[in-house]
Amino acid sequence: MTGRFFDDLDWQRPWLSILQPSAVSIRAAADWRVALNAAAASMDLRNHRALPIHFVPQADLPHGTAYEAFISATGGVPTRDNLHDFFNALVWLTFPQIKVQLNALHATEIARSNTQSGHAGHAGRGKLRDGATIFDENAALLLTSDTALVTALRNHQWHDVFVARRAAFGREWDVCLFGHALMEKLVTPYKAITAHVWVVIVDQSFFAMPADDRCAWIDTTVASQLAKGIVTSDFTPLPVLGVPGWWDAQGAEFYIDAAVFRPKRGGLIGNASE
Repeated sequence: MTGRFFDDLDWQRPWLSILQPSAVSIRAAADWRVALNAAAASMDLRNHRALPIHFVPQADLPHGTAYEAFISATGGVPTRDNLHDFFNALVWLTFPQIKVQLNALHATEIARSNTQSGHAGHAGRGKLRDGATIFDENAALLLTSDTALVTALRNHQWHDVFVARRAAFGREWDVCLFGHALMEKLVTPYKAITAHVWVVIVDQSFFAMPADDRCAWIDTTVASQLAKGIVTSDFTPLPVLGVPGWWDAQGAEFYIDAAVFRPKRGGLIGNASE
């Protein structure tokens, strides 16, 4: 059980903590794909058509069939032996309701596009599918009871977000990764890695909940948000290595690097404090 593509991952990285409960049994198994399917079956994980979710080789995806349409029609998630798909599978186990809702959004839009065009195939994407893809690949969830923080973030007031509110991190706001491509990038971290943030307003009591309860609450709440639709303008950028404690040497000079912590174009919005 040596030499597997995920064996050298540094699980002490704080951004991977959300995946730890799902990853333990997968990492310990002789066959990681078998372990994935056992975990999905034990959760009775099903897609929006109530078909059991299971992880299949990429070769099972027929040529000309859209990835998302295949998952919708069969419950099978094409999965390659690489970190990108490894993280994707772990997110399915960690946030299943969000994953199911994203797939449902894609499937509905694909069916609509196919009906309009009069033939099946790779449907045009459109704003909703673009938003769903960005969420799936690169989203970070900002969980906060401080609405002023959201305004500061949207205004790119990085000192306000990362320095002035540093002591409140974990007590009034937190960041949780969702996007599996984002996780893959962070295997080899570099300062400019930027997430698309999806905001989730929480009660102050959220931060006192046990980790498993927080994860379940996020899954249910965000899936409900996504059911109302999603577009690319719903996101705001976040240089993820600016999150308190997520990188060494986060001194004052770290956050004044305008090549990474870029100022807001077009002026401020709302009433963010200076």
